[in-house]
Amino acid sequence: MVFNFFKKDKDENSQNIQSEQKEKNGSFWGISVESLKRVVSNTAQSLVNNVVSQIDGAEEIDDFILDDMEDALIKADLGVGIASDIVDTLRKRNELKPSKVREYLRNTFSEILNAAGSSELSYKNGELNIYFITGVNGAGKTTLIGKLAHKFAQEGKKVLIAAGDTFRAAAEEQLNIWSDRAKADIVRKDKADPASVVFDAIQKGKNEGYDILLIDTAGRLQNKYNLMQELSKIKAVIDKNAAQNLRECMLVLDANTGQNGLSQAKVFAEAVNLTSVALTKLDGSAKGGIIISIAKDMKLPVKLIGVGEKLEDLRVFNGADFIEALF
Repeated sequence: MVFNFFKKDKDENSQNIQSEQKEKNGSFWGISVESLKRVVSNTAQSLVNNVVSQIDGAEEIDDFILDDMEDALIKADLGVGIASDIVDTLRKRNELKPSKVREYLRNTFSEILNAAGSSELSYKNGELNIYFITGVNGAGKTTLIGKLAHKFAQEGKKVLIAAGDTFRAAAEEQLNIWSDRAKADIVRKDKADPASVVFDAIQKGKNEGYDILLIDTAGRLQNKYNLMQELSKIKAVIDKNAAQNLRECMLVLDANTGQNGLSQAKVFAEAVNLTSVALTKLDGSAKGGIIISIAKDMKLPVKLIGVGEKLEDLRVFNGADFIEALF
């Protein structure tokens, strides 16, 4: 599958970089390990280097070192539960030397990510593919939808966007702008019932041969009851009219929210059966450890990551490459 969303560049060096990335990742959705290292450098410092530094020069792992490691893991937004589990295991493994702690952390994080499931974005050729996108306002949900529409459109897919956050006029206007940029179509009905917008979009998607339907939704956590009711109603419309076409119920999280992202995931999981997570604003964040927390506590794989502000700065997540970049 080839994604041609980079403009032709006469610069030979730029072409070489693109060819190298394409050869390694199979498509421009991917990101090289070297580029990912730069994206997660702050997370690597907080989640790995600051933790391992607690044992620098130590001959044995004692309780004082373990306490400092636990504090460092918690500060890195790994979560109290996971941090405690890691340290408790180290306490029981008296034979483990300080020089092996980095390898132990690497293996532990890898096991957690693998247990959460595949990070491959679900898609079926020749059918309408529906992506139900949720998340709090401000997480970068609308921007992610626009970038995702752009990716699919550049691949040659016929893309439709459903403006399901009808409460915020700004959200609909922003989606209009993104749909224009991505050359995607949009279904919007200002101030209408979001479920009716989604129903119309599903019918249009089926009747007019669309490949992709991206559904935007509200994210007003300050009124949790109304939000849950609205999301559940939209999900019911999808289940009734296009259950076989639903590929992902994806939660969009801002990487900078850290452990607050776990709380958000639990709220949205109450309303819909989440299948995956998209993590925005990962570049520059020191709180990328939330990827491990979500995988461990929610059993949800991260499938998309935002690595910058440009239109093309949306990438598929690869757990093995993420671990490699961290360590």
